[in-house]
Amino acid sequence: MPDPRSIVSAVVSPTLTLRATGAADASTAWERYAIPALWPSWSPQISRVETAAQRIAPGAVGKVIGPLGARVRFVIDEVDEAARTWTWRVRVGPATLLLFHSVDGHGDGAATILRVQGPMPLVAGYAPLAQLALRRLVRP
Repeated sequence: MPDPRSIVSAVVSPTLTLRATGAADASTAWERYAIPALWPSWSPQISRVETAAQRIAPGAVGKVIGPLGARVRFVIDEVDEAARTWTWRVRVGPATLLLFHSVDGHGDGAATILRVQGPMPLVAGYAPLAQLALRRLVRP
């Protein structure tokens, strides 16, 4: 029987899953995630990152700054370097998005998955930019 909390969570905060594959090797794609200073190089919705963390780690906090100066606070919840997965929470006004990322080898390149959970208007609005960013993450 499913956990009732997961049912309530899915109703209140739906989850959207996005995928991309590309010619970058999995190690390169992972490093692009793992080093916050690199995020603006592949994510067009990020102009810069303000954080003391040189590398993603549980408990790391900071802000991502968008092209129009919008500031969004984040906290990293989990990182598994060996599995190349990480989870973080992003605060957008009064709402929170939960984002789960993973990178795997795929043929001669990399595959990445992003699961975004949060209020549907935010999730739906973020999806096109996130998909573009994922494609750029896995390009050579």
